Amino acid sequence: MSELVKITTISQFHELNHLPKPAHPLISVVDYGAMYHGNRVSHWLQHFYSIALKKDVMGKFRYGQLEYDFDEGLMSFFAPNQVLRVEMNDQELTKKPSGWILLIHPDFLWNTSLAKTIRKYAFFDYSLNEALFLSEKEEQIVSDILMKIQQEYLSNIDNFSKKIIISQIELLLSYAERFYNRQFITREKKNYEILEQLDGVLSDYFNNEELISKGLPSVQFIADSLNISAKYLSSVLKQITGLSTQQHIHEKLIEKAKEKLSTTSLSVSEIAYELGFEHPQSFSKLFKAKTKCSPLEFRQAFN
Repeated sequence: MSELVKITTISQFHELNHLPKPAHPLISVVDYGAMYHGNRVSHWLQHFYSIALKKDVMGKFRYGQLEYDFDEGLMSFFAPNQVLRVEMNDQELTKKPSGWILLIHPDFLWNTSLAKTIRKYAFFDYSLNEALFLSEKEEQIVSDILMKIQQEYLSNIDNFSKKIIISQIELLLSYAERFYNRQFITREKKNYEILEQLDGVLSDYFNNEELISKGLPSVQFIADSLNISAKYLSSVLKQITGLSTQQHIHEKLIEKAKEKLSTTSLSVSEIAYELGFEHPQSFSKLFKAKTKCSPLEFRQAFN
């Protein structure tokens, strides 16, 4: 693996990619096709946001252990302090990529509404194989916004420049939310396959005797088991069921608890212990919150 390069400023990003110095130190729209692509392996961590619209991307991108080919128009989003690696072979080095990358240093967002809201956009935590695929019409919308951002910071900076750029970034993020929502709908079959896989993982976990020692499964454990980022998994589940991953875990827990309450003579404390709870009171509280009755009341009603 190549050495990890830490890119702390937008100027450094430009320099490493053989680009002219940025016109603004805190925000830049980069022509992806003009970047230097001679390195066979790149491995870097950047300290700023990047929003990319790319087509015919060279090489295979890796995010963690996942790999993806980027041959069609798509968008990807990275928050500060995320690590990315790209590998290229001789054939891929001959391809001509195109697109744009918007670089935003966190300092540019200081004292703006976006500084507090940008991390609410879950797609900044999606993995590369969960990128957003765009239609030609959607690509044009994104390109137009990026060009307006570039035009604004290339113009004479005045008291309105930053406000206008921030509003354009917010518009871009809103469109990204809309397009992702469309993608969740158009990939309905794949999303229901994820739901089925989730149910399988949860069933296996709750039927495993190690549940006692491991406790309840975490959202990250479930996501890792499905090779999906935790935020993407939650977004998919919200779209098709209205429930978060944590809520699905609780649903499976309650289902298992009802089974034990109705088919065994185990005490509530014993059931709580078998379901990974250290304190029976925590189990009883969750059970009542989900079912509107206590474990004992459920057992009495069932019998």
